[in-house]
Amino acid sequence: MISKELLDILCCPESKADLVLDNNYLVSTDKNTRRRYRIEDDIPIMLIEESEQLDMKTWEEIMKRHGRSIV
Repeated sequence: MISKELLDILCCPESKADLVLDNNYLVSTDKNTRRRYRIEDDIPIMLIEESEQLDMKTWEEIMKRHGRSIV
């Protein structure tokens, strides 16, 4: 499990936006990039080329679930 302290200092390597912890993924709060980074054995894989870009609907659902603005 990713600690709150670690989550507070991590950011999206592409957009530098904050991240939200969603199950076993870290999701960028940046609407333009919508990157999702997987977590393996409690280690976030923060490589852009290893991430996936979420479609707008999926990203919006995750942001709403975590109380984040989608504007």
